[in-house]
Amino acid sequence: MNAEFFGALEQLEKEKGIPQAYMLEKIQLALLSAFKKEFGNDALMRVEIDPDKKKMKAYLQKEIVETVENPICQISLEEAKAKNRRYELGQFVETEVKTDCMHRLSAAAAKSVIIQGIREGERQAMQNAYESRKEELMTATVSKIDRETGNVLLELDRGTNILTKAEQIPGETFQVGQKIKVFLTEINKESRGPVVSLSRIHPKLVWRLFELEVPEIQDGTVIIRNVAREAGSRTKISVYSRDPAVDAVGACIGTHNMRIDAILSELSGEKIDIVEYSEEPEAYIAAALSPATVLSVTMTGERACRVNVAPEQLSLAIGREGQNVRLAARLTGCKIDIKAE
Repeated sequence: MNAEFFGALEQLEKEKGIPQAYMLEKIQLALLSAFKKEFGNDALMRVEIDPDKKKMKAYLQKEIVETVENPICQISLEEAKAKNRRYELGQFVETEVKTDCMHRLSAAAAKSVIIQGIREGERQAMQNAYESRKEELMTATVSKIDRETGNVLLELDRGTNILTKAEQIPGETFQVGQKIKVFLTEINKESRGPVVSLSRIHPKLVWRLFELEVPEIQDGTVIIRNVAREAGSRTKISVYSRDPAVDAVGACIGTHNMRIDAILSELSGEKIDIVEYSEEPEAYIAAALSPATVLSVTMTGERACRVNVAPEQLSLAIGREGQNVRLAARLTGCKIDIKAE
């Protein structure tokens, strides 16, 4: 029985990542709780677990006293000496208790504590596994779709988690079995709720997709400066090259648009403007307002500027409901005032 028990703990550690030491502590508490139900709350118990020898024993303890007031946890010196003449007052008489003799109610209580311990252990193992992957891109498989809330249950490499409706790209739909990319924003240290928070609307999702698809970004030749995003509609990303022979924007687009197309397909057709970063704020702001053509940029403060465009370029520079200039301002960190010259 003990060999099977410790074999199960080894398997639990291997498959779920729950340390044996953690589970042994939970099992010890479970047995103590069960024995209390079996013999009474005043019962004194000792559980001895030896993982090296793969042995587990439980003992009912009784203190040796002159006058017995509580027979559940006390024994007279006379009775104790009848068992062993070496016993003295203040010592404890131990009687081994077989765990298979416990009644159904006590066993159920122990089982409940152990199951709870396994769940807590699984959660802790998942938290530890995801700790190093915070703010990273993960591939998940759609497992279930809640038609009422719009939430999606995803299968990750360490279990399941929820992608809430609020963190989904507006207008996108999913199919069970579909593989999608998600961005891990937070790790939940509390005992309730999802282990991790996932997002598909976070600007860093686009950042990580470019890192995944563009080798020049992976090797550090091309650097991403910033990303401004309105998920489901438009994203602006600024890049620059540390090698004069490498075109940063061209590297992100790829031959026959292969790299950018792979990113766009993951984002359900969201538009992406790739902007050349410049140390000169005027040039950076002019590029950020693409696809509009800018005539001039004049800095009116440290983080403010006035931009002149041709009259026919004004609506393009501002964008629908001000989106283009809003994203450009976010990307560059400047307040932009656009005028038609």
